[in-house]
Amino acid sequence: MFIIDGHCDAISKLLMNQRADFYDSSILDVTLPRLQAANIKLQCFAIYIPRAFSMTEFQAILMSVDLYEQRILNDPHMMPIHNQTDMNSLLSGSQIGAFLTLEGVDGIMGNFMYLRILYRLGVRAVGLTWNHANWAADGIGEPRGGGLTIIGKQFVKECEKLGILIDVSHLSEAGFWDVAAIAQKPFYASHSNVFDICQHPRNLKKDQILEIIRVGGCIGLTFVPFFVSMNKPVMIQDLLKHIDYICECGGTDHLTFGSDFDGIDEWIVELEHPGQYVNLQNMLLQYYDEEDVEKWLFKNWFQYLHKNI
Repeated sequence: MFIIDGHCDAISKLLMNQRADFYDSSILDVTLPRLQAANIKLQCFAIYIPRAFSMTEFQAILMSVDLYEQRILNDPHMMPIHNQTDMNSLLSGSQIGAFLTLEGVDGIMGNFMYLRILYRLGVRAVGLTWNHANWAADGIGEPRGGGLTIIGKQFVKECEKLGILIDVSHLSEAGFWDVAAIAQKPFYASHSNVFDICQHPRNLKKDQILEIIRVGGCIGLTFVPFFVSMNKPVMIQDLLKHIDYICECGGTDHLTFGSDFDGIDEWIVELEHPGQYVNLQNMLLQYYDEEDVEKWLFKNWFQYLHKNI
């Protein structure tokens, strides 16, 4: 069974430790051998610039793109995914797809030329914020809870004009609803869980889940333990409540996974890197029909990306 994972932060680890490579499991959760072992067909790689990074932020974004190309895409087993043709080729070939995203637009500094450059370099999805505020919007951790700025709203329209998807994970609730009011294309949450199951502010409220379903987006359940359960240790089975909730909301065809591997320093037991996706798959097959499990692990992501990039 193929797998698509909607979010990881391997590029950030490569940025912070430039001696690391795509095969180094002592540093990275996401490595080529682990992707191969898990039968992962497409991995989404996020560009996230740590706040302590010393370079000017657009320089750091460009450096991240270069590391992605030199350390990840340079391996012949990997292929970049930019459009529907690439998605079709992915299915017929033996390579693993790499889908480039940007988590937090701070470094674009409101300059749409920078956005167009990143599109040409392969970025196909953008999350406007991390947890804090920037020129475009407030993140979920910003106490004032504001929405999108005027230029942030223009930015969403420019993304859609180019063909860049909008990722609402990390946005404030007001920002989420601003995107919902503006977006003409389906947006998605790459790595967020269900607030009613686990009351972490990064998780989605029911009305947000229903809106993503309504517009035809995807919800990528994440493996961040404290987004899954407040009780420790967090087990794979704890994800089932989130799955059941989204399905009860009518989201069977919109449920996906976005691990957040390499963005976390705590892990679900026996789900600590991509090579252990088989443990999740086996657990799901104990409780759900194989057809649904295949949707959640692969088909829902594939159909969403194929239709919208």
